[in-house]
Amino acid sequence: MPERPSQARETAVYTHGHHESVLRSHTWRTAANSAAYLLGHLKPHTRVLDVGCGPGTITADLAALVPDGQVTGVDREPAILERARATAAERGLRNADFTPGDVHALDFPDGTFDVVHAHQVLQHVGDPVAALCEMRRVTRPGGLVAVRDSDYAAMTWYPESAGLDAWLDLYRRVARANGAEPDAGRRLKSWALAAGFTDVICTSSTWTFATADERAWWSGLWADRTVASAYAEQATGGGHASPAELREVAEAWRAWGRREDGWFSVLHGEILCRKDA
Repeated sequence: MPERPSQARETAVYTHGHHESVLRSHTWRTAANSAAYLLGHLKPHTRVLDVGCGPGTITADLAALVPDGQVTGVDREPAILERARATAAERGLRNADFTPGDVHALDFPDGTFDVVHAHQVLQHVGDPVAALCEMRRVTRPGGLVAVRDSDYAAMTWYPESAGLDAWLDLYRRVARANGAEPDAGRRLKSWALAAGFTDVICTSSTWTFATADERAWWSGLWADRTVASAYAEQATGGGHASPAELREVAEAWRAWGRREDGWFSVLHGEILCRKDA
């Protein structure tokens, strides 16, 4: 059985940061559009840990689904936790709490939670296997670790765009330079097995952006993120692209968004890992 990591191993830089263009995407996420594979396993009394909870929209949805249970959201960024607390308060949820935390060294006793959930987290950590070991540790025997991550290399769109090809190549280079793995979705099962899980259910699901409003929203947030977020700073600071090249990529996003026949799909890998009883 894998041992608990003796110390946190933070080797990755969070590629996106918390620019408004990033939060525009994060606050759109719900349990329905981002955790549907897990929802049938929740009971009214379930205790849930939401790792990397961000602004708390998924966390709040989970809390509403376990009215007799408790949901705890953890994130490394204290400022974003204030946003998450406000989200829960606005919905009148009294069974959601939030605390700073690092997935490599969670500050909870062994076996605390029935479900430990992480959405779009493992693609950003330096050691995803160690992170899964730690998530496993704080899960009770018989409980579930639920993880969903996108897979950048599997993202696809129409019509073809040299600018979006350049975006994908650039993003993957920047993420890997940060110590992260942008093509995480396809690797989740492998990481779970390496973390010692033997009961792993694998599924996948997508986000699709094709209507005029969806295209405008998706292309706009990526255009803005490309020139104005922490990702933009990492791209230029790391020598991966010049400001002019970033502007070209941003315009390619906007041009795609204006196409009536534009279509974009984001593939996600999903795992439900049962901890041995």
